[in-house]
Amino acid sequence: MIAPQGTVTPAGVLPRLKSFRVVGIFEVGMYEYDSGLALIHISDAQKLYQMEDRVTGVRLKVDDLFMAPRVARELAGMVNADAYISDWTKSHANFFRAVQIEKNMMFIILSLIVAVAAFNLVSTLVMAVTDKQADIAILRTLGARPLSIMGIFVIQGALVGFIGLGMGIVGGVALALNVDVVVPFIQKLFGVQFLSKEVYYISDLPSDLQWGDVWGVTGISFVLALLATIYPSWRASRVNPAEALRYE
Repeated sequence: MIAPQGTVTPAGVLPRLKSFRVVGIFEVGMYEYDSGLALIHISDAQKLYQMEDRVTGVRLKVDDLFMAPRVARELAGMVNADAYISDWTKSHANFFRAVQIEKNMMFIILSLIVAVAAFNLVSTLVMAVTDKQADIAILRTLGARPLSIMGIFVIQGALVGFIGLGMGIVGGVALALNVDVVVPFIQKLFGVQFLSKEVYYISDLPSDLQWGDVWGVTGISFVLALLATIYPSWRASRVNPAEALRYE
């Protein structure tokens, strides 16, 4: 290892050199650390940098990682020495800000996808109403009220949405829990690399299942599915029996 500080000798300034034996290689999945971070014993570092019995920093580990910014602020008010206090959210602020923006955008994209699915549900129910006009007319002549007809199609649309939501939740949760197996399989199968180490901060696709997000998306999807049934159901309740049965 070559230290940036040099040693002054009669022959000039020479770099400090020290040989180390590599006893292990670690990989955290972040290219910046994997490519340029090495850990050595503190005594060897003190000898290399000629800082015997001195340290340049102290690292604290907290039980709750999300409390790190608060702990850093509290330490800033308690430490009187000339020290720089930072936490992990400041080390890669741009990265975490990008992750937050991506999360918000993914929520919007998922909402738009659900809206498109709800529109398809509307078109499906409208076609069903058009196809069942004669049956609706017969029910009306037998005494069925418009509200009952409307309720039938609301239940049909809600059932279709419920089944679709159930299949989507099961498939999405299964994929989220096994993404560390599915993604490497696809990469090996097609010979592609989704997250290149030289381009992206992380080289693996992480997955942390948040049930709060799952139920949030599920609730929004179910509400949109119910709203999508209102217009077709209202249209079914407005079918005129005489007009529907005129050519039957």
